[in-house]
Amino acid sequence: MASISLRTFTGLRQSPEKGHQFAIQKPTKAHFRKAHQIVASKTSTKLSDRNLRVAVIGGGPAGGSAAETLAKGGVETFLIERKLDNCKPCGGAIPLCMVGEFDLPLDIIDRKVTKMKMISPSNVAVDIGRTLKPHEYIGMVRREILDAYLRDRAAENGAKVINGLFLKMDMPKDRNAPYVLHFTEYNGTKGGVGEKRTLEVDAVIGADGANSKVAKSINAGDYDYAIAFQERIRIPDDKMAYYENLAEMYVGDDVSPDFYGWVFPKCDHVAVGTGTVTHKGDIKKFQLATRNRARDKILGGQIIRVEAHPIPEHPRPRRLSGRVALVGDAAGYVTKCSGEGIYFAAKSGRMCAEAIVEGSENGKRMVEESDLRKYLEKWDKTYWPTYKVLDVLQKVFYRSNPAREAFVEMCADEYVQKMTFDSYLYKTVVPGNPLEDLKLAVNTIGSLVRANALRREMERLSS
Repeated sequence: MASISLRTFTGLRQSPEKGHQFAIQKPTKAHFRKAHQIVASKTSTKLSDRNLRVAVIGGGPAGGSAAETLAKGGVETFLIERKLDNCKPCGGAIPLCMVGEFDLPLDIIDRKVTKMKMISPSNVAVDIGRTLKPHEYIGMVRREILDAYLRDRAAENGAKVINGLFLKMDMPKDRNAPYVLHFTEYNGTKGGVGEKRTLEVDAVIGADGANSKVAKSINAGDYDYAIAFQERIRIPDDKMAYYENLAEMYVGDDVSPDFYGWVFPKCDHVAVGTGTVTHKGDIKKFQLATRNRARDKILGGQIIRVEAHPIPEHPRPRRLSGRVALVGDAAGYVTKCSGEGIYFAAKSGRMCAEAIVEGSENGKRMVEESDLRKYLEKWDKTYWPTYKVLDVLQKVFYRSNPAREAFVEMCADEYVQKMTFDSYLYKTVVPGNPLEDLKLAVNTIGSLVRANALRREMERLSS
């Protein structure tokens, strides 16, 4: 879903003078190493008989991107993932900039969404997408396809992919001592039972999701999380044609008290889902309500898969300890309001790996916590404002049905749509139009005033 950027108000988009160029040349290892030749910390140890060894735990977008970057940068890389065919319950929306930035082939994108419907609690529908340029779209992917592609590309660049379940790790006994990882490897030779293994590495990237065992190993702390519930539904061809390039989002306390319901198109089916933080025990009730809201458009459909998974609501208290860093869902990088996580997972994995490559002089030196901390500093500086704005928007517009009605009403504004899509598609901060920002501020206040008046009237009638 698009990240809704409504404040007064800075949008997120690529600077117009640079243009939106997405056809990029696939970088070679030589290009990558040349781009990251820097001087490591003078206190770090130079490795003589081997290269730096790094384990990436988790093979989603964060882990796959991290492993590829490490392997290209001269680091001996191990990627451990238990479910190589994992189908994570995920809306599967990716921004246009991710296609170019991560050199994704178009054949892994199921649908190019150019239209969206935002549907209010009273079923008022607003069409969104009028401001998109001909080449712009939101990509819809299946996680099992995207994740496998990124892992395979990491392997092609030299990463060793291990089908294994990470169990725990022993901490180093001194400054340059290794981390000892314990995991169960599944290679098909023992009928699915697996074999216990250990692996010594110099650094660890935890990309193992909301239930991260790596996070537990470094006492990273807990966070609030949402439960996402999704059904993949195969619908008749005539109804699938309706969703050819269209996604729907439903808001209302029937589908979620603090999130939204969605219908997103995939290759030969639609993904119908919802999520909640505050009422996890009612998730199936909210899912039924989402299906009922879309009932006429998915009539005759057959549920082919049911999925559920936790989604973090905010970053963990600690994302780094020693030579261990967290990325993606393990770090808590999912935006509120929109629930976007794929791009930020892949981006954080790459940024963390780049910090390791640079700090180790392409795998030739030991890294230290200060090297990995550069990743966190860069990440927070670049993306923290986006997370805070979306946090505020969720608190303002998802708190009641009248507020949600106001939110949908605002989405009809063309300037809101432009700022929304620009922020989602390009992830770059530039100032908005001051006059339009002022109009938006006035309209926002007007919508909220009407929402509060409606809420009071509803409370009066129900008392």
